[in-house]
Amino acid sequence: MFDRLRTLWRARKRDDGERAQGPAKRKRPHNLFEAAAVYVAACAEDDQDEMAEATGWVSPEALSFGVSELACRAVIALARERDESPRDVARTLLGLPAA
Repeated sequence: MFDRLRTLWRARKRDDGERAQGPAKRKRPHNLFEAAAVYVAACAEDDQDEMAEATGWVSPEALSFGVSELACRAVIALARERDESPRDVARTLLGLPAA
């Protein structure tokens, strides 16, 4: 009987320790937008190690979607900031002549 109580007490003590760490200490999985942000920033800084790490966080399809979504949001934000159309901003960023 005492062995059973000791086992339960140790298990409860272990659970309390995990809860005391809180969510900040637990490792959470990366989402596709976080992976896309890290990947694009690493590309801009030519950081191969960071790019490789970000590609391992999500599937290639998810990363592609995240990068595309980030590009759309960035073009929209720049277009609003510059008071231009998203098409003109995208063409300018890519170095294409105005349409």
